[in-house]
Amino acid sequence: MYEKCKEILLKEHEAVVKAAALQKLTQNAVISRDWTGFEAHLSALNTLSEEMAVLDRKREVLFSQYEAAENTEKRQMPVELAGGDKGRFYTLCSHFSGEQRREISEIYRSLKFEALRLRMANDNLSKFLNEIRVSMADFFETAFPERSSKIYTQGGKRLSNDMRSMVLNQQM
Repeated sequence: MYEKCKEILLKEHEAVVKAAALQKLTQNAVISRDWTGFEAHLSALNTLSEEMAVLDRKREVLFSQYEAAENTEKRQMPVELAGGDKGRFYTLCSHFSGEQRREISEIYRSLKFEALRLRMANDNLSKFLNEIRVSMADFFETAFPERSSKIYTQGGKRLSNDMRSMVLNQQM
């Protein structure tokens, strides 16, 4: 059980670290207005997100299987120490040796910390992109009120009113 838990947590940690690196590349692409790179990084992040969801489900299944077996044997509720896992991780760890418990707890805390950092970076980037979108929409509404917030191609075809439909150079 220890090895399986450790393997899943290490894979999750590795995926979160990769996602953080991709997040930084995405942020740099936005800042440098490299929209092609932005799309590529966003696609890679979506793929990695799917992999992380699979790993997360594996971890949840492992914790819940152990919890179900534990509750059947002892009729014991999990220790409520961890927010997201409802204490199942620490209930599982309580049956490992001291060294195993320290090692796997360190991996788990590091995973949670990296995931929190990634979430904060993602929130900041989302807010930044949203501010750009709102600013550009306000600009076009003010500069071209006759268009009623609609964007058209050179051929006159209407485009969706999202960030992908407009790419601006340094000057208008």
